[in-house]
Amino acid sequence: MRLMRAKPAVWACVMGLCCGAGGAWAQQPANPPAQPAPATPAEPAAVPSSLQVMVVDVQALLQNAKAAKMVRDQIEAKRAEYAKEISHQEEVLRQERDNLQKQQASLSAEQLNVKGREFQAKVNELDRDVQAKRQALERSNADALQKIQEVMVKIITDIAKERHANLVFQRSELVLFDQGFDVTDQVLQKLDEQMPTMTVNFVAPVVSNAPDQGAAVQPAPAQAAAPAQKPAPPKKK
Repeated sequence: MRLMRAKPAVWACVMGLCCGAGGAWAQQPANPPAQPAPATPAEPAAVPSSLQVMVVDVQALLQNAKAAKMVRDQIEAKRAEYAKEISHQEEVLRQERDNLQKQQASLSAEQLNVKGREFQAKVNELDRDVQAKRQALERSNADALQKIQEVMVKIITDIAKERHANLVFQRSELVLFDQGFDVTDQVLQKLDEQMPTMTVNFVAPVVSNAPDQGAAVQPAPAQAAAPAQKPAPPKKK
């Protein structure tokens, strides 16, 4: 009897533990379903029964597709148009440089300084215009090629489903392979059927108005155009 009276707190703790754990156990079904083992790379269900490979020459597609050729032609035409505009601006600056050099003898040092800074500002503005046109061409070309690539990827995906391919390589990543895996011609045919033409949406050049902080790359004909400063002639007494 002494032992029974000496252990009520111990029994309460034990019963509490049992009730806490046992309550959870009581809620489980009598025969709980077996938990599936975690998947591992070696598990047969996670590995395809066989590899079906496809090879695509993406560079050849971007070189030979009708849409890609049209993009190149339009980009080159716009590049020639920009080059003509820049050439005209360079000629104007060249003439202004020559005129300014002829005036050196009749201008004071301060006047020559002012005109030299004005001329250099025009040269820097032309440089920013050249950069803006180049960036606009690059963006226009990238946007057009992205549209072609989106259609190309969809075609490759559809062909992969038809051939039950589960692995597709780019031709540039491989050294040797069986030509039977190459589907480039098939992709090219479908790409030309789906995109027989392509119109480039040209982005307008945006010229930065920020002043140049460093040495800018000047157009070759106008770079050496700034006249050298000349000291003011001594005044006659």
